[in-house]
Amino acid sequence: MAAKLSGSGGGDRYQVEQNSEINVTPFVDVMLVLLIIFMVAAPLASVSIEVVLPTAVAKPRPNPPTPIYISIQPGGNVFIGDNPTDLASIGDDLRKQIRVRNPSKERIFIRADKKVRYGDFMQVMNALQDNGFYSVALIGQDDSQPGSGG
Repeated sequence: MAAKLSGSGGGDRYQVEQNSEINVTPFVDVMLVLLIIFMVAAPLASVSIEVVLPTAVAKPRPNPPTPIYISIQPGGNVFIGDNPTDLASIGDDLRKQIRVRNPSKERIFIRADKKVRYGDFMQVMNALQDNGFYSVALIGQDDSQPGSGG
């Protein structure tokens, strides 16, 4: 705690009054230094190594009566069911197939080959979100049964 000396003269010349104000300057200095450290260190923490992700082991959920599957091939080819499509028309093609007024309530299942580049996958995800399809499920190889390969 800091103290303040009053200079009013006389016998109380050395009387000490308490100062209850908090000095935040050192706190702000420390926070700014930490901010700069994290701003410099954050780009260094990004990973640029290709990995093969593990297969899904979660219990499968029951499929809706008419599931909509989007398939992505390694070359970037995109299919809705068995019909080819592209990123520019994927929203319109999905609306034609499901015929619902509210696409945000429709679940879309995405099947992507494990050799598909992550950027290609994210372009499909962004195209779906741009067109109002927010409920997306990812399909993985089921490794829970013996004899199933991954």
